[in-house]
Amino acid sequence: MNDNRSEAEKAAIRAEVERVRLEHHDLEAAIDALLAVGAVDQLQIQRLKKRKLLLRDRLRRLEDEITPDIIA
Repeated sequence: MNDNRSEAEKAAIRAEVERVRLEHHDLEAAIDALLAVGAVDQLQIQRLKKRKLLLRDRLRRLEDEITPDIIA
């Protein structure tokens, strides 16, 4: 299934993986910074954490798309 992708499609997926990875890292830094400041809006923190989890799930799906299936 994964072998049917062209190199251009795989490159596009890899680029998306990097974009999502960067956004996930940026969210983690933003959450840490907000918690370090002390004046924390819990609702904002919850929203950022939820977005971060969604990005992590998307990242895993994208990585699965470019990882070849291994038949054991």
